Amino acid sequence: MPVSRRRIFPALLTSISVLLLFQGCSGQDADRQPATSRLIQFPNALSALNVHFNPEWAMDKLWEDGLAEVATYEAERVIYKKMRRFELTQITVKEEFNQEFNVKTDAYERPDEFPVLKVNQFCRIPTDQYPYHFLTSLFFRRDQPVALHKLTTSSQEWCGTTFKAITDDGEQYTEVYNSYWDGQGAGQRQLRRNALFEDALPYTLRALRFEARPSFSTNIFELQQTSQAKAPVSYQAQVQVAEATAAETTRPAWRVSVQLDKEKQNIYWFDREYPNVLLRQTTWDGRTLQLKQVRRYAYWTH
Repeated sequence: MPVSRRRIFPALLTSISVLLLFQGCSGQDADRQPATSRLIQFPNALSALNVHFNPEWAMDKLWEDGLAEVATYEAERVIYKKMRRFELTQITVKEEFNQEFNVKTDAYERPDEFPVLKVNQFCRIPTDQYPYHFLTSLFFRRDQPVALHKLTTSSQEWCGTTFKAITDDGEQYTEVYNSYWDGQGAGQRQLRRNALFEDALPYTLRALRFEARPSFSTNIFELQQTSQAKAPVSYQAQVQVAEATAAETTRPAWRVSVQLDKEKQNIYWFDREYPNVLLRQTTWDGRTLQLKQVRRYAYWTH
């Protein structure tokens, strides 16, 4: 044993010295890695769905025109056991993210930037006493239109504010939340990564290979655009594509039914022409969307 220690310790000290020398010459903080070291591309946990989805859907040059797709919907949603009518806006636009802060970048020569498509859903819902405000932002890597990269959602009304953020760390989703509800408060939880999100379906389902009329099952997390921050329910859902009838929409469309469980079904209608904008939606809990208008413009300059 004494002989083996004499052989091991010098080698160990040498390795430590080399490591310390490298750190000292790197000019980096010990707790901060260079941005490029975090550009690890993890496998897409939903890659098995690629047979039903087109991974290249968001790569079309349409999204490079410097404009945003702004779709306005006539909407309905039940709040306080009463159907409320309002207007919902969904914005879809290409942005450049950076890996360091995981947000839209202001400098476009960073080594850690990557393109995403952002989907913003905003609405103001009047009630008998005060309005509800919801804003949900969803981000998808441009080459992965199915797998969520990041989600933030918040609600504001006279009783309080709730905020939730879900991010993909490459192995799982991490959800951070802050709610005004008793029993919830502030916290963090881990979610499995091999699932779609109900909030994202108006975007992700646009990338379906509609012509093949796919039918498949997949995990789907329930709607996050709420004032609560409970652990999200995950459904083993059945998705099925069919041609819409002339009576269902005003123009040729695909009809996508999402059976979350035996009692809960959502239906989405998408334009048959690219970019397959959502024309109409009905859900099991009374939420409806009906396209009012869609246009492309730089909304941030108005």
